[in-house]
Amino acid sequence: MVETSSARAQTPQADIGVIGGSGFYSFLDDVTEISLETPYGRPSDSVFLGEIAGRRVAFLPRHGRKHHLPPHRINYRANVWALRTLGIRQILGPCAVGGLRQEFGPGTLVVPDQLVDRTKSRVQTFYDGETLSDGSIPNVAHLSFADPYCPTGRAAAVAAARGRDWEPVDGGTLVVVEGPRFSTRAESLWHAAQGWSVVGMTGHPEAVLARELGLCYSTLALVTDLDAGAETGAGVSHDEVLRVFAENVERLRTVLFDAVAALPERNARDCLCSKALDGLDTGIELP
Repeated sequence: MVETSSARAQTPQADIGVIGGSGFYSFLDDVTEISLETPYGRPSDSVFLGEIAGRRVAFLPRHGRKHHLPPHRINYRANVWALRTLGIRQILGPCAVGGLRQEFGPGTLVVPDQLVDRTKSRVQTFYDGETLSDGSIPNVAHLSFADPYCPTGRAAAVAAARGRDWEPVDGGTLVVVEGPRFSTRAESLWHAAQGWSVVGMTGHPEAVLARELGLCYSTLALVTDLDAGAETGAGVSHDEVLRVFAENVERLRTVLFDAVAALPERNARDCLCSKALDGLDTGIELP
């Protein structure tokens, strides 16, 4: 069933959102498909509503269900706004990444606690002072982003992986590059020399946009390859990334199910994310 809705405040339809990465477009069974419009345009695709462990969950394919959107053309603002409109206050964002250390080979699961932005052309704020279609004008707002990921969501993800005998890397830094190309060997070696852990193309600006709307955001980064500077072969290929992700997608799905079940109820959040907008006049009506 497909429903169409304007992305403005309405009765909550979901509690938790999952923004899926490469090859991860069949997260939920028995779903309701909702097509949304937002003040920032259309999201990457419809949002699919379902239930996990008694929790209402919304899944959004980050690249579109046919993987037609490259990382730099994803409408990140529309995606995050649409999820908040559905009542969501907590987001899990699984993604595929390259390992920057030999010990972070294919199949490693990293739950990072830090992020480095090396993107170039992406809109990464709601508070840009530009007039919206309804005539409202967002104020310029400076939010704390020292700790980019929700500690509660991270803890749930780490515990869920351990509960499935998949020991994760608890912490580390995800560096986000523009894409869609992969890194040169020199870039990869430089990233590794900074002490960063993994490299991906979609973890930013998702995290900061979620923070700007007072949402909890945590990522589960599945290593699909060793990045160019960490391996000695011909370099990573798109086919290799999709193959390794497909080999691990059921395992990741199980961990995500457990993490969803462990997240606090919508009104029981008590983390830094839930207080991000306290005392701020955003100038716009949030959904």
